[in-house]
Amino acid sequence: MLQGYSIPRTPAGRSSLAPQPPWHYTGEVLAVEFTADPQAVAPFLPAGLAPASGERAGRCALYFCDWQFSTENGLDYLDPLTSQYRETILLMACERDGASASFCPYIWVDQDLALMRGLIQGWPKQFGRTGMTRGYGMRSPAAPSVSAGGRFGAALTFRERRAVEAQITLQGQSHRLPDPGFASTFNVRHFPRLTAGRHDDPAVHELVQLRARDVAVENPMIGQASLTLFDHPGLELAAFTPVSVGEGFRMSVSLTVDDLLLVEDYVLPGR
Repeated sequence: MLQGYSIPRTPAGRSSLAPQPPWHYTGEVLAVEFTADPQAVAPFLPAGLAPASGERAGRCALYFCDWQFSTENGLDYLDPLTSQYRETILLMACERDGASASFCPYIWVDQDLALMRGLIQGWPKQFGRTGMTRGYGMRSPAAPSVSAGGRFGAALTFRERRAVEAQITLQGQSHRLPDPGFASTFNVRHFPRLTAGRHDDPAVHELVQLRARDVAVENPMIGQASLTLFDHPGLELAAFTPVSVGEGFRMSVSLTVDDLLLVEDYVLPGR
């Protein structure tokens, strides 16, 4: 009997790209808030979500994350080649039934295990390379101080072309978190059919909301930020060109994922 939470399923079940949940994450995060043209980004929202209104109209955030992962049953972090990865997350503010929410139109990751876990959740993950300045908690010309005046950079390359770059100069402790946030993001789980005549009838098409638990944020720092999104032939990032760039953040984050909320009244348009 074949076993395993995800493909590939094998007799012993040890080869699955995504192991059995729960999935525990911790990492260092850089984030930059910015505002894009609300009319340009609105078409990226799926049915069931509405554009953000008021002060959140057009608001977006880019997160650069250096993660370490573990399952419930093992010390996965002792195998860093498996447990460590980096990713860049683009979020846009939106609304669901009049309440503030967030949606992820793009996310890039550098490891296949993390890619599979993300696709199961509905994150639209693609392979990309994220680079982030590291702070080591010691004085050195090779590292910034994780305090006021510390300067951090981040960049994303996709298909060997630079797509995003950002810089943050810390000013002090933050009393708020970036908006939009990713702990309860809405995503779309989509898996198409290859059957002839049914290419427009996906096997799975669900609006879901992440239900992360045990979310913790430590040492959130805030500061000034700069952000550039580059034209890329394989992406539609022009719609997210910043009209204005807000504040930047650096923080440590941990959370656990083992649940999704299925939006029951969601129907694929045209079906």
